[in-house]
Amino acid sequence: MEKVPIPLYYQLYLELKEKLIEEYKKGEKFLTEMEICEKYGVSRPTVRKALDELEREGLIERKRGQGTFYTGIKQEEELSKLTGFTEEALKQGHKTYSLVLENKLVEIPTELIKDFELPKNARVVLLKRVRYLDEEPYAIETAYLNPGADIRVLNIIERNMGKESLYQILNNEYGIKFSKAIETLEVTRLTKEEAKYLSQKEGEPAALRTRYTYTEANQCIEYVISIYRGDKYKFRVVREV
Repeated sequence: MEKVPIPLYYQLYLELKEKLIEEYKKGEKFLTEMEICEKYGVSRPTVRKALDELEREGLIERKRGQGTFYTGIKQEEELSKLTGFTEEALKQGHKTYSLVLENKLVEIPTELIKDFELPKNARVVLLKRVRYLDEEPYAIETAYLNPGADIRVLNIIERNMGKESLYQILNNEYGIKFSKAIETLEVTRLTKEEAKYLSQKEGEPAALRTRYTYTEANQCIEYVISIYRGDKYKFRVVREV
């Protein structure tokens, strides 16, 4: 089979991507279009197409009158494994913390009565946080915890959830084992409030993720709604065939 030649702009994109990752720190100013033209001996349209690819991938940000800046590699999470935000971040060498917006008891939302198997006036834990990686907001996470599945989740409202990992508390301290999680993932756009917390513009694309988590006794202990920045996060699925 005849090999298809790789376009010049794409070859340049690969070169620049490698240079960014290996030589630049997040937030550093990158080469100008003219500097790239001179360094690699290519035309300006070729450079612009290569930079378009880098920008589309979320690796650079072009600011008018200021230049091009390296934004860092996207945080990646593997959906085939049930782990928390903190665990994934630490595994990839990031520092993480949370801004707690709400951590309190609330009346159970109507849509969770059936899944949590609780009466309509029951109280559940609401934990809403902005999740940060390396001092930058990446996601807004709203979790409802079911005391009917394990009464100890009520203690979460007394914990410092700006620094602590919910899954480490549930798994390591309480010994709660999860059997499965049912998740959905879809594309959405940031509301005005979400954009404010994520340092984005209203209407920017984002990933909307919902998850029902079950214990070994097949009780739904958690329902989570997460909004992830589209320019900072990506998901990976590994399937056995």
